[in-house]
Amino acid sequence: MAKKKSNKAKTIYHLATMVLVLLSLANISYSQNRNNGVWNADNDNETYTNPILHADYSDPDVCKVGNDFYLTASSFNCVPGLPILHSTDLVNWEIITYALPELYNEMFERPQHGNGVWAPAIRYHNNEFYIYWGDPDLGIFMVKAKKAKGPWSKPHLVHEAKGWIDPCPLWDENGKAYLVHAFAGSRAGIKSILVINEMSPDGLSINPQASLVFDGHENHPTIEGPKLYKRNDYYYIFAPAGGVKPGWQTVLRSKNIYGPYEEKVVLHQGNTNINGPHQGGYVELDSGESWFIHFQDKDAYGRIVHLQPMQWKNNWPQIGIDVNNDGIGEPVHSYNKPKTASVQTHQQITTSDEFNSNKLGLQWQWHASPKPEWYFTSELGYLRLNTVLFNDEWTNLWDVPNLLLQKFPKEKFSAITKLTLFPKQEGDKAGLLIMGEDYAYIAIEQLEGKTWISFNTCYEASKGNKEKKINKIEINPNTCFLKVAVRKGGLCQFAFSEDGITYTAIGTKFTASAGRWIGAKVGIFAQKAANTNDSGYADFDWFRVE
Repeated sequence: MAKKKSNKAKTIYHLATMVLVLLSLANISYSQNRNNGVWNADNDNETYTNPILHADYSDPDVCKVGNDFYLTASSFNCVPGLPILHSTDLVNWEIITYALPELYNEMFERPQHGNGVWAPAIRYHNNEFYIYWGDPDLGIFMVKAKKAKGPWSKPHLVHEAKGWIDPCPLWDENGKAYLVHAFAGSRAGIKSILVINEMSPDGLSINPQASLVFDGHENHPTIEGPKLYKRNDYYYIFAPAGGVKPGWQTVLRSKNIYGPYEEKVVLHQGNTNINGPHQGGYVELDSGESWFIHFQDKDAYGRIVHLQPMQWKNNWPQIGIDVNNDGIGEPVHSYNKPKTASVQTHQQITTSDEFNSNKLGLQWQWHASPKPEWYFTSELGYLRLNTVLFNDEWTNLWDVPNLLLQKFPKEKFSAITKLTLFPKQEGDKAGLLIMGEDYAYIAIEQLEGKTWISFNTCYEASKGNKEKKINKIEINPNTCFLKVAVRKGGLCQFAFSEDGITYTAIGTKFTASAGRWIGAKVGIFAQKAANTNDSGYADFDWFRVE
């Protein structure tokens, strides 16, 4: 009998110990900003699975400095802009900073969907990092820094122009410097050609008289996004053609910077499900390997990032694997990891935020240049969003600048936030949002002197359609947990909870859609319907992706 009691006591002790361990692990994971809502490309067996980033890093470019790799991408109108990602193995990446903490023109005080920072190129020259990008309405810009983490210089206008896009520099061994770029037909009235301008050695200016080096109208329509390299006495221009989804990767080569250039298609979709595999950059490793990073357009998920092995044959690159021996590579699904000098443990893009810091997490971007009075960070354990007036010039949230959003991190995930609304007047609200050309959100709202949970949608918001309140449910507290579950294909279901345990679905299922040149985003906002001398506000305790 005593033995049975002893075994029972041991069992209770072990169960209690397991519970304490699990609670401790849960507390640690939340306190360190959980990353379990992020796609992981590393298979832990010296292989990886594409995409390496299941998130919208459009038009990626990469450079190698020592044992480190740095990636940047288009950020369009989102603030901060020009994300800088770091890796030591080309598979595991983290955001380390932004090269554009604020945008460079007052026009970005309101959302400029699809405008702004297009197709940057990142290079390391003379012990400095350089990033060049094209603003289709303003011209070619550049920033530079001694260290990738910054501080980065203020944006410098290299050349004012309309429709000049996708610039990439090259500093030659003879001391000369060049800039290749393409044209946006929507602004310049011409497209499908690539030109090269001679650039000052300091990279601050160019000779505006461009030299035409390639005409893609016949075989490579909409050729754009050029990246300029030199290898084995050849000048190479890597350039996507054929359009975003149906396109392919073209490579041009010549022993004269101004051509004539030979042309070759080196990567296409083939029989894979990876559409338009193109637009990116390549790096060579100390091991002798070459690798190419590019995007794939995945609708609401944006332009996700893939990594392809690359081989050189007769001074021509072949990207991916030539499965059918037609001389053109096809993208790989899974492959051996690059033989880099440094071995990197799992590193994922941060998504969750406990809001315990006096800085926003690097995953967050505003829809336009933020104003200081929109929000306050705090080490008290919450983020405060003040309600911002929905003014008469705006039709729906497509026009609203104070949306705090982040990229979809993978195909299936849930985003949950806990917030308390402190309303000052009728119409004050704060909520959880899925934003694209169509959008939907769930909000805590002050209406008729009561507190409600409402579900709202707007389709074809970019065309000026009004949003609709689909459903509302009265609640007693002004603290609530809001949740959206995203499933394959961007199918979203919103729900709310008053205790954080039991959730009630609200509204119909909503299918997320892409924005203008970007994927759908998830995030938070606060809004008011009338102007007053004191704002209502919402305190967000945390935001968790799982």
